[in-house]
Amino acid sequence: MSMWFKEHLWYKEDYTPCSKHLRIYQLEVCRSNKSPWVCLTCSSVHCGRYVNGHAKKHYEDAQIPLTNHKKSEKQEKAQHTVCMDCSSYSTYCYRCDDFVINDTKLGLVQKVREHLQNLENSAFTADRHRKRKLLENSSLNSKLLKVNGSTTAICATGLRNLGNTCFMNAILQSLSNIEQFCCYFKELPAVELRNGKTAGRRTYHTRSQGDNNVSLVEEFRKTLCALWQGSQTAFSPESLFYVVWKIMPNFRGYQQQDAHEFMRYLLDHLHLELQGGFNGISRSSILQENSTLSASNKCCINGASTVVTAIFGGILQNEVNCLICGTESRKFDPFLDLSLDIPSQFRNKRSKNQENGPVCSLRDCLRSFTDLEELDETELYMCHKCKKKQKSTKKFWIQKLPKVLCLHLKRFHWTAYLRNKVDTYVEFPLRGLDMKCYLLEPENSGPENCLYDLAAVVVHHGSGVGSGHYTAYATHEGRWFHFNDSTVTLTDEDTVVKAKAYILFYVERQAKAGSDKL
Repeated sequence: MSMWFKEHLWYKEDYTPCSKHLRIYQLEVCRSNKSPWVCLTCSSVHCGRYVNGHAKKHYEDAQIPLTNHKKSEKQEKAQHTVCMDCSSYSTYCYRCDDFVINDTKLGLVQKVREHLQNLENSAFTADRHRKRKLLENSSLNSKLLKVNGSTTAICATGLRNLGNTCFMNAILQSLSNIEQFCCYFKELPAVELRNGKTAGRRTYHTRSQGDNNVSLVEEFRKTLCALWQGSQTAFSPESLFYVVWKIMPNFRGYQQQDAHEFMRYLLDHLHLELQGGFNGISRSSILQENSTLSASNKCCINGASTVVTAIFGGILQNEVNCLICGTESRKFDPFLDLSLDIPSQFRNKRSKNQENGPVCSLRDCLRSFTDLEELDETELYMCHKCKKKQKSTKKFWIQKLPKVLCLHLKRFHWTAYLRNKVDTYVEFPLRGLDMKCYLLEPENSGPENCLYDLAAVVVHHGSGVGSGHYTAYATHEGRWFHFNDSTVTLTDEDTVVKAKAYILFYVERQAKAGSDKL
């Protein structure tokens, strides 16, 4: 028995949870069937903290000191600390306030998981499935809406917040609404094609599997597949978050993180994993089979092209001119997104309707990014002709536009002691963002290739990068949705354009449409 479980979990060598409670997953306090968690001490089943929080209350009530003269060793250890999610089979410790990965020496946690799986696959679950179907139908009726006189259903699925994971949820929902990117992953073959006794069962991670068996691409694929299947309950990206913890140490823990930083790490690691083989199939061969991602659209980063660079990849030309001798230096840099400063003259403009001066627009931010700039004393350029650092000017040109243009507005800036947020409202177009004037050779690009339409927006609510909350707006089949963790609501264009955007995803326009340009 591991020392951790000796300290946190009272156990019996032949422990299995009570089938009477677990077979129906009916919660003992609120009688709900949402988010059931089983206590590994007494096998009682309660709802999770994102429903009514009765599982946590069960643990807290067990911590009340006993008034008896002397507690037995069994009573001391029976603190109802560890519980298991009956849906995903993950284990959580309330004392540590963290998920548990390790098992006991006798594999008791694994035995509980197997017991739960056997219950779920048994004939006794038929009644539960029937009841769930009735609940889904009644829930579906509440999510019907009128569109053009006909009744339709909201098919979007929310993402459960696992503890300050709104930054991840907002990015995942945005990427799931970039059709070409999302479809590529959903069409990939599964990593593990299970059969026989394991068919249809959920997967879960244990420490014995080791770090080498996790696949970010596979868990990302599973998450995207789950988001638009019309499920009426929020999907828990727990397995994906587990992989994120494994391969991205910066995002371990449950503190708030920067959504843009997470997006860059996610795309970079997807790109790296896609460069190798996947379930016996070369990623490059899959990419070549997709006719919509032609070679001319590929942007190589780190030596190879993947769907990440084929869709998000563009190329910048960086021109530096020495002000002393006039020597010009040119360098081409690939990019997956552009980070734009909000011009200082607009920093105090916090809302669109504020009367103090003009409204900052996305064009102002793009112009500030591409305008000629004189480098200050701290950024002197090493001129190879002068053989010394000299004053110089710098200018960016876009040499190649990506299929999906990701624009990041720099809302967080470091001061002497802390990181402040620039809360300026930036006006952005829903359609017809024209990028032609920022191209190095605009004459080589057709008019439609320079027009972009908005697909998704990530918004940060709050005052600081380490606090606040992230949500996302995205369009799907002509309708706009607002994604706020597990809650998904229909919204309209007027609401979207009023948002204080943090990250904007623009998709290259494929067909002509009458719209205004930026």
